[in-house]
Amino acid sequence: MSARGFILLQTAGRLADEMGLPAYAVGGFVRDLLMSKTSADIDVVVEGDGIAFAKLVGRELDGTVQAHHAFGTATITLPDELTLDVATARSETYAQPAALPQVVSGSIMQDLFRRDFTVNAMAIRLNARRFGELVDLFGGQRDVQARRLRTLHAKSFLDDPTRIFRAVRLEARLGFRMDGETLRHCVEAGRQDLPGHLSGQRLCNELRLILLEAQPEKALARLGVLKLLRFVHPKLIWTSGMARRFEMVRAAVDRCRKMETGGPHNLWLVYFMALVEGLTPNAVQDMMQRLALPARDVGQVMAGHGRAATILRGLAKRPAPKPSAIYRALDGLADETVCLLIARASSEAVRKRLLDYRSQYRDVKLSVTGADLKALGLTPGPAYKKILTRLLDARLDGVVRSKADELKLVAKLARL
Repeated sequence: MSARGFILLQTAGRLADEMGLPAYAVGGFVRDLLMSKTSADIDVVVEGDGIAFAKLVGRELDGTVQAHHAFGTATITLPDELTLDVATARSETYAQPAALPQVVSGSIMQDLFRRDFTVNAMAIRLNARRFGELVDLFGGQRDVQARRLRTLHAKSFLDDPTRIFRAVRLEARLGFRMDGETLRHCVEAGRQDLPGHLSGQRLCNELRLILLEAQPEKALARLGVLKLLRFVHPKLIWTSGMARRFEMVRAAVDRCRKMETGGPHNLWLVYFMALVEGLTPNAVQDMMQRLALPARDVGQVMAGHGRAATILRGLAKRPAPKPSAIYRALDGLADETVCLLIARASSEAVRKRLLDYRSQYRDVKLSVTGADLKALGLTPGPAYKKILTRLLDARLDGVVRSKADELKLVAKLARL
């Protein structure tokens, strides 16, 4: 743990004492601490009013507090961007499989028992008298040492089938494995079609979290072995070729990140497009409908899925296409789609043309505007678009380099 994190937890404990509340650091933060890993965020649970406690901590540390009154939780964002998530200790009950839980305030024991795996069901006391004491009611520390994932009870996957995907994700990230009983419950949950009861939004969120992992192909391969990818789409099958595709996407994203323009905003979407590459357009549409993807994402995916091969063939032509031709081929595509094309490019020459588009061509602007055309006496109408298009092509190809050059070309085009 960093010195900054240690001081933060001591401060939280002191303020909890002032309010007379038992306070604990919980969950993945504790697990990572036992593994000598650094956690970017810290989760704190108090037996009492979590929101009131969060507001006190926020004032003390000059942080911004966002409260979620319906859940008794709050997020504190500190000036150095470190975040502290605060929750009221609670217990949960499930009316039916895959339903969202009914939550009531509870004790730290109840709060830890509602969690997914023993390695995430540990706490560290923050109150000054017992600061730093580990609360491990379910053998989580032993499971961390054994690199083992174990649910807290036999109905864990029945209550919340998203835990199936979380288990596979944690296996891949931490290098853990489900113990025999947990694995049997996981497989049985799949046989009972429990993940099929999840809403599209919840299923999509779990897939998105997997795709945001450093090596998402590890978790996807595991889902394939466990025959669980069918809940994302019945025709989705993991292959060694898909693993290589993901490696190529990672290499493409790394190249983009090293550029001044940076990497794609929605990294998970690049991997998603790679995941569905072998499916038919109808299957892709069905899958996105099941996952309740927003319309914007659907448009990006279908644009990449439908046009990628044609675009790449065009960029591979000889002689090499001019910058204006590259721009016209890629204009309007989302950056995530361009990154996927970089991953799929068949040669370094094509890859460079795509990278040049991101770094040089995409943001080229003309000096001449429609107002300039009007000032020159040109009648507004469709001719404006044609002239401005020709001007932009000339600018991209280096034929014109200044506003004076552009105006000369406008005069020439106006006479045609």
